[in-house]
Amino acid sequence: MTPLLRYQAALLLRSQRWLAPFLLYAAYVGVGVRPGEPLPGSLGYAATALVPVAAWAVRICLNQEPPAARTVVAAAAGPARAHLAAIVTASTAVLLVAVVTVLAVTAISRPHPGGAVAGLLAAAACTITGATVGTLTTRPLVPSRGWSLATLLLGSLLALVTTGSPAKSALTALLTTAHTGTLPLPWPALATALVLMTTATALACRLTARSG
Repeated sequence: MTPLLRYQAALLLRSQRWLAPFLLYAAYVGVGVRPGEPLPGSLGYAATALVPVAAWAVRICLNQEPPAARTVVAAAAGPARAHLAAIVTASTAVLLVAVVTVLAVTAISRPHPGGAVAGLLAAAACTITGATVGTLTTRPLVPSRGWSLATLLLGSLLALVTTGSPAKSALTALLTTAHTGTLPLPWPALATALVLMTTATALACRLTARSG
């Protein structure tokens, strides 16, 4: 699996397709987060955009290979493993960005006990939720590029506003803290996001293996 992850990471870096989602995210955080503001609210704001960013990154990694190269990699390593490597690469990249963002926001915001831990958990929940959306809205489940983009945008929006969504649960915990002062750690949201991500990835990999 390690060679596949290195291959996918190298493809992502060389393609420079990551620039669009990550630069837009940096601009979003830079405009919306101000020094000295309450930490929970700032972390909640920063975590919100991780859902579409993660979905976008997964879509990029799953579609960045030319068809011929994809066929060769699938033949050498198996289509399911190749598909999994792309999803893991994208998710890891966004998680790294999320960790850096949480640390930066924590450094410039008004301190709050346990805020950084809660922010990391919420960011992880949002990232994994977004990666789930990306996994379910591109090939092999949604092979059409046009419909893939439309469903990705709709799925990201629903993940942020639908009751029971791990992302909404994690964000609600942070934003509620900004008013009440009580800081619940969003472990349940993170656990739910991991279960959904595992299920979605298993489904996508199985369908990829069948179609391959």
